[in-house]
Amino acid sequence: MTVRHSGGGQPERTLALLWRNQREQVRRTAGRRPSLDVDGVVRAGIQLADDRGLDAASMGGVAKALGVGTMTLYTYVPSKEELLDLMVDQVLAERQLPGPGEPRPTDWREQVEVYSDQTRAMYERHPWLARVSTVRPPVGPGMLAGREYLLSTLLPLDLSPRDTNTASLAITTYVDSAAGLLAENDLVERATGQSNEAWWYDRNDLWETYFDVERHPAMTAIWNANGYQDTVREAATDAYRYGLDRLLDGIEAQAKTL
Repeated sequence: MTVRHSGGGQPERTLALLWRNQREQVRRTAGRRPSLDVDGVVRAGIQLADDRGLDAASMGGVAKALGVGTMTLYTYVPSKEELLDLMVDQVLAERQLPGPGEPRPTDWREQVEVYSDQTRAMYERHPWLARVSTVRPPVGPGMLAGREYLLSTLLPLDLSPRDTNTASLAITTYVDSAAGLLAENDLVERATGQSNEAWWYDRNDLWETYFDVERHPAMTAIWNANGYQDTVREAATDAYRYGLDRLLDGIEAQAKTL
């Protein structure tokens, strides 16, 4: 599966599209409302990616789904790069993260759990996100809402401004990467029609024929002590929970030393 990269569009044009609904709305003059707008194009792209994979959400594919010509679509979204940024930022904005002044849990760790739960649910709804590298992210309202929320959860810890930002980025990196990996598993299972458990079962001969207990004593000790989970998904869930808890423990420990 090919990885796509966000952030590849023309900067001024992309920013204008990403923030189109945040600017002051200009009143429309009297007349017929257009049958198509940017929001409709983005929704169609997301729906295609959800149903048939990211490759289906091409400019031609979206135009066909909307019943218009591809050249017509370009008058709303000028390129596939802008379309990808708009799709990614739109699903980022789906997360129900409390904004400034809105009710939220009182404990900072519970607030981080909101980010974790919402992000993992987002990837489950839109597994194609696992195919998008956001090293250069779409700097739209959805992306910034996530950054603002996590920073606001950590400010009460009174870390230094630099450590607050670093801790926020560490949480984002961990949660988003783990959620993306789980989504990638779903994509592979969907593409191959084979579960991860079935894939491992087909390779069971590894343990019977090739595995050398003397060269792998740590693995053998864990196996003998019944230390492995029953399923691949169970292992991933436990690993995620363990890693996030230890990450938050470390942030909390640093805050207590101040």
